[in-house]
Amino acid sequence: MVSLSYFLIALLCTLPFLLFLNKWRRSYSGKTPPPSPPKLPVIGNLHQLGLYPHRYLQSLSRRYGPLMQLHFGSVPVLVASSPEAAREIMKNQDIVFSNRPKMSIANRLFFNNRDVAFTQYGEYWRQIRSICVLQLLSNKRVQSFRRVREEETSIMVEKIMQLGSSSSTPVNLSELLLSLTNDVVCRVTLGKKYGGGNGSEEVDKLKEMLTEIQNLMGISPVWEFIPWLNWTRRFDGVDQRVDRIVKAFDGFLESVIQEHKERDGDKDGDGDGALDFVDILLQFQRENKNRSPVEDDTVKALILDMFVAGTDTTATALEWAVAELIKNPRAMKRLQNEVREVAGSKAEIEEEDLEKMPYLKASIKESLRLHVPVVLLVPRESTRDTNVLGYDIASGTRVLINAWAIARDPSVWENPEEFLPERFLDSSIDYKGLHFELLPFGAGRRGCPGATFAVAIDELALAKLVHKFDFGLPNGARMEELDMSETSGMTVHKKSPLLLLPIPHHAAP
Repeated sequence: MVSLSYFLIALLCTLPFLLFLNKWRRSYSGKTPPPSPPKLPVIGNLHQLGLYPHRYLQSLSRRYGPLMQLHFGSVPVLVASSPEAAREIMKNQDIVFSNRPKMSIANRLFFNNRDVAFTQYGEYWRQIRSICVLQLLSNKRVQSFRRVREEETSIMVEKIMQLGSSSSTPVNLSELLLSLTNDVVCRVTLGKKYGGGNGSEEVDKLKEMLTEIQNLMGISPVWEFIPWLNWTRRFDGVDQRVDRIVKAFDGFLESVIQEHKERDGDKDGDGDGALDFVDILLQFQRENKNRSPVEDDTVKALILDMFVAGTDTTATALEWAVAELIKNPRAMKRLQNEVREVAGSKAEIEEEDLEKMPYLKASIKESLRLHVPVVLLVPRESTRDTNVLGYDIASGTRVLINAWAIARDPSVWENPEEFLPERFLDSSIDYKGLHFELLPFGAGRRGCPGATFAVAIDELALAKLVHKFDFGLPNGARMEELDMSETSGMTVHKKSPLLLLPIPHHAAP
């Protein structure tokens, strides 16, 4: 205890000298680094991030500017918090910043980075990205699974009808939305649902595995930023958790792949006769046997990509959209009027109806603006020394785009903290990576290729919910009192589940 006290006293005494030395070194290096907040020896700025790094980084950017440099242990980190900075990184110098940093947990979860989201930039990534864009997630392929989306969203509505049959019993909409996205992704990716939502051991195991993977993805171990603390890995339990889940998920996916190989691509899937993703990847593997980058581990990694990017984040985006509409009854009423007018006497909303619903699309965009599912996007890394907006950036610098801060920047958005779908009705700004004021799916080479897939689910589900139901809060709470606090982690969820009283809407004959 005494030695620790002496260490802390010595650290405090030498801190001013170390800060001066760092400032002097910068002045005489001939380089112009981005502005930086003061940092501590060894840990850098790690101690300052707290539970909500996106919020703290936003407050720092207001003081140090939209482009600033921090240090997470020994790792230099560039943080971009303006559309201009994001555009420079993700468009003008996209190739310089197209690498992914080595992240030990993601590397192992995704079968030694055989996926598209976390693998390093290079020839393998280019080949796999091309397969995903052309074979799995093209507009034509997404449309081929229209029937899956329409069926699963109708099943969700029926569940709400049954669960909400008692006017005093709230429905956990958060759970139902996650079940919806999981079932859609299962059918599209694997060709069938696992357990069909009936509480079977098989579906419970899959849910447990995906939850644990999401939890592990949200961990940033200190030893990754401070290498000499690597010995603590023996005691923190993270490696053991990763090993267990990789073994379990590998076993599950191995059985899925073998089942598909045995049926040899028989077109009996759920997508209007279309092959599911595993079928497509295995077919590509067979047809390009001598030059295909698609090995079985690649298939497994890409399936995991779909579950990580297509279930939790998609359900979270939809959950926030419904929550915002509940909290803003005026916007909810306008959306309900639009959807119900388009539906007319039809019993079911179909995807072709969505093109006649501009306020629906504006509501989804506005919710994605306020509630970017992955607030700091997936980290990038510079591949060489470069200059960004007048500042020198060293090769190997990790890059974070604070998409959450950009989407709430008062110099970019009028009344940025308010939910106002109207702002998108006469605006060309979209979420597809061409407008750097709105980046829920990133942009450039490393932008999410599944944006169209995710939004197709969210738009149809939201339309059916507001078409079929009016909503109230339990215990007579006022709509404006809905708790909108958030969790921490890689994906920012609503902290408390969305418990609602669904009131079936009966259209006039």
